[in-house]
Amino acid sequence: MSRHISPNFDARPPGVAVDLLVIHNITLPPGEFGGQAIMRFFSNELDTEEHPYYAQLKGMRVSAHFLIQRQGEIVQFVSCSKRAWHAGASTWRERTACNDFSVGVELEGTDILPFSDRQYTSLIRLTRALRRAYPIRAIVGHSDIAPGRKTDPGHQFDWPRYLAKCGPIRA
Repeated sequence: MSRHISPNFDARPPGVAVDLLVIHNITLPPGEFGGQAIMRFFSNELDTEEHPYYAQLKGMRVSAHFLIQRQGEIVQFVSCSKRAWHAGASTWRERTACNDFSVGVELEGTDILPFSDRQYTSLIRLTRALRRAYPIRAIVGHSDIAPGRKTDPGHQFDWPRYLAKCGPIRA
């Protein structure tokens, strides 16, 4: 695992336990893998004139705790003890502001393409480590906490494959 610090985080509310894992996907530009665009985006260093798609990202301040690249490399952007800005407007089981109590993991990918075997291996390993460190009660997709607004990780994410290896806690 490597670290690439994002400035896009703040303190979690006092006394709030991390008990939700949120899985996302991202590619920049959309559908293109590799490169440094995601890291630059999460670090507020993305040149929004570099690609036509990037113009809509101008001024956005987002992050995740982790990114799992196509080859399975895990990059940490924000300490799990801090609140990363990954969920946006969100609700899980009548609790709003999911960033307060969740860890966000981005998979380099899209809603319409399968994720790599190496990504699943890394995600399972990371999930097991997070479950040892935090009282994770649910694992959900971004689409579960922001329905109608978000679709990731998408229909290509193999929930049965993933949960068979890390335990059926997705609620």
